[in-house]
Amino acid sequence: MKTIEQLLESKKIRVTAMRLLIYKFLAKKEVAVTLSDIENAFEKADRTTLYRTVKTFEEKAIVHQIDDGTGITKYALCEKGCNCEIETDLHLHFHCNNCNETICLTDHKIPQIKVPDGFVSENVNLVVKGICDKCSV
Repeated sequence: MKTIEQLLESKKIRVTAMRLLIYKFLAKKEVAVTLSDIENAFEKADRTTLYRTVKTFEEKAIVHQIDDGTGITKYALCEKGCNCEIETDLHLHFHCNNCNETICLTDHKIPQIKVPDGFVSENVNLVVKGICDKCSV
């Protein structure tokens, strides 16, 4: 099992205290988070540093962006072995209309979608909306 430091280094990301803290924060979450969630967790940190860290993590396939239809972008850690390729790594997301949480359903893969010739896929996002298991009880 790789340490966080080894993971970051393997992705050619310089290891800093803030990057380690943000990674650990994301790893503890069972739901996708917004930049505001990260800002609230690290109130004393520079907002630009937080934003750049999340963007670096996204560019290096450590986190992926989720558009759950709420108008607020959310982020979640990529699963082990993920490289965020449209052809191989797409999975379902679930957005709860009650608690407003969005979770990755990584065991539920989205089949590859062939687009017509001349079209180029850049992003695919499938979100199921409903009531999560915590709210449906």
